[in-house]
Order: sequence, then structure tokens, then C-alpha cells
Amino acid sequence: MTSEQVADDKGNPESASRGENSGVAGGPSDEGYQRGLGSRQVQMIAIGGAIGVGLFMGAGANIAKAGPSIILMYALAGVVIFFIMRALGELLMYRPVSGSFAEYAREFMGPFFGFVTGWTYWLLWVVTGMAELTAAAIYIHFWFPDIPQWVSALVFLVVLFGVNLISVKVFGEVEFWFSMIKVTAIIGMIVIGLGVVTLGFSQAGDTASFTNLWEFDGIFPKGIGSSLMTLQGVMFAYIAVELVGITAGESQDPEKTLPKAINTLPWRIIIFYVGSLVVILSVVKWTEFAEGVSPFVEAFSKIGIPLGAGIVNFVVLTAALSSCNSGMYSTGRMLRDLAENKEAPGIFERLNSRQSPAVGITISVALMGIGVILNYMVPEKAFAYVTSVATACGIWTWMMILISHIKYRRAVVAGRLPKSSFPAPGGSVLSWVALFFLTMVLVIVAIDETARISLYVGAGWAVVLGAYWLLHARGTAHAHRSSRAPIGAAAAPAAGVLEPEAATGQD
Repeated sequence: MTSEQVADDKGNPESASRGENSGVAGGPSDEGYQRGLGSRQVQMIAIGGAIGVGLFMGAGANIAKAGPSIILMYALAGVVIFFIMRALGELLMYRPVSGSFAEYAREFMGPFFGFVTGWTYWLLWVVTGMAELTAAAIYIHFWFPDIPQWVSALVFLVVLFGVNLISVKVFGEVEFWFSMIKVTAIIGMIVIGLGVVTLGFSQAGDTASFTNLWEFDGIFPKGIGSSLMTLQGVMFAYIAVELVGITAGESQDPEKTLPKAINTLPWRIIIFYVGSLVVILSVVKWTEFAEGVSPFVEAFSKIGIPLGAGIVNFVVLTAALSSCNSGMYSTGRMLRDLAENKEAPGIFERLNSRQSPAVGITISVALMGIGVILNYMVPEKAFAYVTSVATACGIWTWMMILISHIKYRRAVVAGRLPKSSFPAPGGSVLSWVALFFLTMVLVIVAIDETARISLYVGAGWAVVLGAYWLLHARGTAHAHRSSRAPIGAAAAPAAGVLEPEAATGQD
């Protein structure tokens, strides 16, 4: 970053810390990126981030475990996700940077936490990319069963790799249309399903009714405990909603587009998750779902729409490609942020002629390619293992956002940092609530036999990061460039934000 982020031309550190001097629309940001993401693309990336394979495919297994109460689980998780995103939104308007999660952890908790958060978020998307590429190759078999799985996966990998290298504008446009397909499919499903339930047409006939939500052993047919056990899978469905924070350094007008994208999140959750599941479980009894069955495919089959299965398969394919596309985008940015802080090899700091972190993207894509081979060789539970690892990484990221937000609020109350233009409702109280919820989900992960492997992987990952930090990063952590922190923090270093006196007053 340049010194312009520390103070503007009038010497006003507060405006600089909010990113007011971060470049004109379409021009380069202070991080060297091209501000090529317009409002239309940021909004659709935000919408697409809330709709993934976790809903299109993963909801089937969750419905079988929880029955109609799965709607409440998605709604509960959605409320917590909104708390997390409002906390992130306040931080983004305080200082919009591309490596947001790691940068805030670094500023408010110290270099080590920024280091761990950056590398863990990178791992999240590499692992997710492995799963999504494999899933996309499987979906292609629906139309072309004779094409080898590795061929489809390789084609998708190369195409999306090229998209991310060309420019952020091309990435934004591709992600816009991927998200548009997902949104259109869900809205279409809701409209058609409501017509079936209220008017009674289609092959579903009289079996389609809102009474299906409670007639078959009630809303909690397998007990509240069984419903709570689905929260690990439910949270995976929301991974990527925080991707809006990564776009901060490349948005043309972050102070307008980012708050708008975050504030519309509740409506997206109500429509795309709660709304679609209410309709689906009204059309199809919850007892007809099982693991590996897509709720959307089942509902379209029940209604009897011609080519319905093919349509849904195409939508699920775009959802997988969208997730992989987003993964490539975020991994390159996260590696560059780590490199700029001397916490990753310096080669990752380079941008190509189109202001894209090409080296970081290339390394990440290479590892995703290895994942395609591994997923081809391992048993069927490999996908479940991969998603549980991704969820654990996502929970760590969300926790870092919440803790950073709590400590930022304390610093604001103490007068050490300027107020954000987009304060979270309730101050830090709702961040504490969300932290408690995420801790409960981790306990559930530890209890679940299949998901528990993510904790073992997490322990191994912690050992690897700890060793890397001791060998390569500790000596340079304190040489972290002062220009990356706003002037307001100069009187109180990152560690100082945590001091007890910062908590005085109401935050």
C-alpha cells in the first residue's frame, strides 16, 4: 500500500482509514489491484455467495436427518451469518482492504493470527475447489457418460484458471452470470412450487400441501438433538457469503456497494434458503429424502416438469463452477496479502500486467488439480470429509472476523480508532452471540463421527503453520510495514487494542 492510505492530502487520517482515498472508479486501488468490480457484479457475487452446492445437493441429507425442522436450522444459521456479515461490514467501512479477514486479525490480534487466518482461508478455498471440480465432472456424466471424469475436471480447471488470469472484470462478469443462473432457478422453483401447492396442478396432485411441514411426526420428527446435529452441514452451505470482503480492494465504490450487498443478505436467506425449503418440503414429504438426493431434483421430478432433472443438473453444475471460480479468485488475493506481510514467499506478491495475482492463483490451481486426482481415487465419503474440513476453516475465519470486530469496537469506545460509517446493530453484543453459536457448532463437529476428521486435519494444519511461523515468519512479523495500519492505531499497537481499559463504556 502507499502512504495515501495513512493520510489524505489534507492530513486527515480518519478519511484515509475508511478508504476514501483508495482510487477512482475503474482505476487502480492502493493495493495495486484494478477496481473493475461494479455494483451489479458485487451485488450478484454477494447473492451467489449465499447459494451453493450445500443447498442444491447437501440439503437432501440434512432433510433426512432433521425433517421439516431443517428450515429452522437454515434460518437460525442465517441469522448468525447476518451478525457476522454486519461485523465484517463495519470493519470494511473502517478500512476496506482486499485481504480483509487476515488484515483485521493481524491488526487487532497480532501478526500470528493474521498469518493463520490468511493461510486457513486459502486452504478453505483450495479444499473446496477440489470438491467442486470433482462434483462438476460428475454432473457432466448426466449428459456425457462416456467422457472420463478427469477430462471434464481438467477442462473446467483450465477454463476457470484463464478467466481469473485475464482480469477481475472478466471474473466478475462470469460470476455474475453463474449467480444469475442459480438465482433464476431457485425463484422459478419457488413460483412453480407455490402454484403446485395452492392450485393443485401437476403430477404431485393432492400430495402437495403445506400440511406436509407438520403432519408426518411433527416439525421435529427425530428430536431437537438430531436437528442440531445438522448445523455442521448447514453452515457449509453458507461458506462463501463472506467473499464480499475479498472484493473490497477491487470494488469501484466500496462505501456504497458493500453495505448494500450486506444489508440485502437477510432477504437472500429468506428467499433462497427458507423460501425454497418451505416450498420443496410442501411439494415432497420429508420422508422421501435421503443422502445424495438433491431436493430440487426430487421436487421437479415430483411435479413432473419435462427436462426438469436436466435443468436442475445444469444449475447444480453452474453452482459448482461458481464456487470453484470464487475459490481461485480468493486464494490468489489471500496469498498476495500474506506475501506483502512477509508471511509467504515474496513471489506471491507479484501482479501480472492485468493486475491479477497470477502466481498465487497458479499455485492454488495446481493444488486443486491434485485434488481432482485424489477425489478420483478415494472412497465415496471423500466429499463429506472435504466439506467438513472446509466448514472448520470457515468457522475459524468467521470467528476471527467476530473477535476483530469486538476489539475494534473497544478501540473506538476508547477513542483510539475512528468510527466506521457502517456500524453493526447492537455494537459487539451480537458478535458475542455469534461466537457462542460457532463454538456450539464446533462441539457438534467433534461429536459427529464423519465431521470429526476436520478437527484432526485442523490439528495437523496448526502444526504445519506453527512450524512455518517459527522457521520463516517470526523474524519478519515485527517488521510489518506501518503503512498497512491506519494512523489511528499508531498510539496503540495491535496488541494494545486488547488491553482491559479498552473495554470501558458501552460498545
